Amino acid sequence: MKKEFNIVIEQDEDGFYIGSVPDLPGCHTQAKSLDELNKRIIEAIELYLEVDKDRLNKTIKFIGFHKVEVFFEET
Repeated sequence: MKKEFNIVIEQDEDGFYIGSVPDLPGCHTQAKSLDELNKRIIEAIELYLEVDKDRLNKTIKFIGFHKVEVFFEET
């Protein structure tokens, strides 16, 4: 069986790339390069699905990302 997942990729202040899978709550990993991140996120998804195979039957429709700007006072 083959299934595609959307991955959110961010970069922290130390330069690490962080990948998370919105369809699989709690499924995330990090790496120093995007190539390594890709390998690790695939491994994380495979391990996640070994534990929760029922997740494959649940469909979440990907719509997109939206950015909002929030102003706040620093204390």
